[in-house]
Amino acid sequence: MDRIRIRGGARLSGAMPVSGAKNAALKLMAASLLTAEPLVLRNVPRLADVRAMADLLKGFGVAVAVEPGTVLGEGDTFRLQAARITSSFASYDIVRKMRASFQVLAPLLARHGEAKVSLPGGCAIGARPVNLHLDALTSMGAKVELADGYVLAQAKDGLHGAEIIFPSVSVGATETALMAATLARGTTVITNAAREPEIEDLCHCLIAMGARIEGLGTTRLSVEGVKALHGAEHVVMADRIEAGTFAIAAAIAGGDVELVGARRETVAALLERLERAGAEVRDTPRGIGIRMNESRPASVDLSTAPFPGFPTDLQAQFMALMTVAKGTSTIRETIFENRFMHVPELGRLGADIRVEGDIAIVRGVEKLKGAPVMATDLRASVSLVLAGLAAEGETLVNRVYHLDRGFDRLEQKLSGVGAEIARVPE
Repeated sequence: MDRIRIRGGARLSGAMPVSGAKNAALKLMAASLLTAEPLVLRNVPRLADVRAMADLLKGFGVAVAVEPGTVLGEGDTFRLQAARITSSFASYDIVRKMRASFQVLAPLLARHGEAKVSLPGGCAIGARPVNLHLDALTSMGAKVELADGYVLAQAKDGLHGAEIIFPSVSVGATETALMAATLARGTTVITNAAREPEIEDLCHCLIAMGARIEGLGTTRLSVEGVKALHGAEHVVMADRIEAGTFAIAAAIAGGDVELVGARRETVAALLERLERAGAEVRDTPRGIGIRMNESRPASVDLSTAPFPGFPTDLQAQFMALMTVAKGTSTIRETIFENRFMHVPELGRLGADIRVEGDIAIVRGVEKLKGAPVMATDLRASVSLVLAGLAAEGETLVNRVYHLDRGFDRLEQKLSGVGAEIARVPE
């Protein structure tokens, strides 16, 4: 198994390409089940989770053809065609490894009339129950049963429109209701819908496929069902979590980096806090520029929240920055339980962090010291890489398969702007 080795202290300079968004691409791939015609997705990131989703779709009878991108940061092109759905079974072995695979439930049910999909179960950052998904489908006429760890859903006569009011904001449940509603009879209104940019990206793709959706970017989505969707081409949006991670890399290591393809409006909550921490943020013709001088960042408090608030997927990375800040910061995690598992590993590098319930109190230190550390989940693993950029000496990050799930050739992009980082065998 490989490890990532970082020698800290190098300032970063140059351009970093931002890949397509993992959290958009996986749901867009699932949407290919909604039509018998080809769906062509461009700018698909080269990730382990994308490969796993492709394998899952093949099991349903989807033909998958991939044209690799030729430049670092340029995504692959996927041609997906579910001419005939030959199976509607998603096994535990696949769903437990990649929670996003649960999103095949709605398109299978909407088009095929039935589905048997494993419950995702727990994961490293909390249980994330799926009751909101199932309640939405039930309100649209589906018969849903839970048996032996699986969701068995049927809608032999098709789904119908419904008024869906989510009691709490859920990205996954919004996507489930949205995809199911595209082929339902009548109109579905989704209230308290999540507003994440990835949902808007999914809406744009579905509209290109013939769906009738109004309210993009708002908390109220209205979907008028159609009899069938057709093929389309769609470019996956740039990954705002990768863009934010690279912005924090420039702030913690120091230097001047251009994030090519990044969109300010998708990471505004982060950029505002980076500016308060002392970074200079500017728009460029190709994306966003981040410059950090020689001094330590200032301490900044934050609380995670649904979009447009501060994303939970950048919490661990921002905490890494705060470990070397001047002063003390408090970081509150409001989205997922168990999302402070990176704290002990940051402590191995010399960070001074105390956890009290859903709050981490971070007292900045002047220097971190390199050490072997172990990744516990995707975002935690990259926070250790960022900390390693600022640490004295050598940091070895183990379990890098977590990184490969969500970051497209991370070490190549960082080394391209001057970081001393490499993938090495154990």
